[in-house]
Amino acid sequence: MSLPPPRLQMTGIARDYGGRRVVDDVSLDLTAGEVTCLLGPSGCGKSTTLRMAAGVERPSEGTIAIDGAPVADPGFALPPEKRSVGLMFQDFALFPHLDVARNVGFGLSRREEARVGELLDRVGLGAHHAKYPHELSGGEQQRVALARALAPRPAIMLMDEPFSGLDNRLRDEIRDATLDILREEGTAVLLVTHEPDEAMRMADKIALMRAGRIVQIGAPYTLYTKPADTAAAAFFSDVNVLAGRVEDGQTDTPFGPFLAPNMVDGTQVEIVFRPQHCRLDFDRPNAPVRPTVEHGIPARGTVTRARFMGNQSLVELAMDDGDARLKAIVPGIFMPPQGTKLVMSLRRDHAHVFPVGR
Repeated sequence: MSLPPPRLQMTGIARDYGGRRVVDDVSLDLTAGEVTCLLGPSGCGKSTTLRMAAGVERPSEGTIAIDGAPVADPGFALPPEKRSVGLMFQDFALFPHLDVARNVGFGLSRREEARVGELLDRVGLGAHHAKYPHELSGGEQQRVALARALAPRPAIMLMDEPFSGLDNRLRDEIRDATLDILREEGTAVLLVTHEPDEAMRMADKIALMRAGRIVQIGAPYTLYTKPADTAAAAFFSDVNVLAGRVEDGQTDTPFGPFLAPNMVDGTQVEIVFRPQHCRLDFDRPNAPVRPTVEHGIPARGTVTRARFMGNQSLVELAMDDGDARLKAIVPGIFMPPQGTKLVMSLRRDHAHVFPVGR
């Protein structure tokens, strides 16, 4: 049995502005009930990609299809209102002169008006149908915007930083409620965000974007544990980086050698590992430093700074071997004074070796 086509399919799309390419060779498939996050720093082209999916902009190259039917290429673009897409932005863009119910029902036929009350109940605003936008909190306005976007039953929901205007207290609650409703509706979702935590929390699939191109795409766990390069690893959390050079298929570090498969001798590399994958212990006089299978060879260092972060501590060390300055995250309270001698080891199976510049 053949599978249905993706709800939204972008193939090799690009977008030029004044001779400058801001989106380059982007391909994405969105399926029903799946949340895809387009993640990247400001200015990387992710919002432009979303606007091309919406029909607000036309691709300079490539094609866009919805349910297998072409909707855009360089010479043709179906208008946004004919694409069966819902749109949500950071600015909720509610009509100030319409109450909540009329905002949600705007553009619906009379026989569809019963859906307004149903959606307001689902977003927890059934009792606020007669209020106006200025009478609502930011979180309530966001939920009205969600109900309005879902009212015409779009096959695809396009969301551009929709939660960034909310304070931290509300953000997680509203994101989770939104995700539950979108999954119940079976909507295919493309969410643009610059926040890794938001992408990890909401996405079934993350497309990591940089300088107009997708550099890696996959499940959140895959992008976190198997990053494509140093920058991809660093986008999701702080990282430690050691410089090295390949000799005889490996590179030496204060923590012992690391294999550098498929790299020629002389290649400059970076050994990348996260602070939470490090372990610290006090450097006890006359006590031998023994390697372990899991953490390999420990290395000595001196504390330069320690900070308590709430439920964990961040400790920074200047390593004795070389000029590296590394960080470790330790659960709970661990605040050794500056100058304390410690021994650091790391989870070798969580470290990555990348060629410099990759």
